Amino acid sequence: MPTNGSTTNTAQRKSAPRTTQTSRTDAQKIREGLTKVRNGSVSYVRETAERSVDVPVGAVLSVADRLNGVVEPFTKRETAERELKSFRTQVERELNKLERRGAQSRRKARTRARQTRNRVQRQVKQRRRRFETTVKQNRAQVEKGLKQAQTAVQERVTTLV
Repeated sequence: MPTNGSTTNTAQRKSAPRTTQTSRTDAQKIREGLTKVRNGSVSYVRETAERSVDVPVGAVLSVADRLNGVVEPFTKRETAERELKSFRTQVERELNKLERRGAQSRRKARTRARQTRNRVQRQVKQRRRRFETTVKQNRAQVEKGLKQAQTAVQERVTTLV
């Protein structure tokens, strides 16, 4: 028996601290989780704020670089003349390309129109020939029928007279 008057045995003493230690680790885990959540949301907010500042700054720097690249060749007369000559040759090259492309398209359109015209003319000639032969055949049949009818009528008239 203990001298202070408590009746706990050693097994009970050993198990009691374990439950408090277990509950402490659970509490610690909860605190750590909350800390992680807070830190995560803080870092997300910080990243979003940095991004919202970085994007416009980067855009301005890109525009400045491009503007500098455009203006730089025109700062000296010699480089300006060189740039203008380069632009002129590029424009002439592009115009020549466009002219060739337009001429090619015009030639193709003319060829297609000529082919279509020739095909239509051939079809019209074929139809006209068929029509004329059909008319000739029908005329010949009608004339033959009329001659037969005429001879039949003449024979009857001669038999009657």
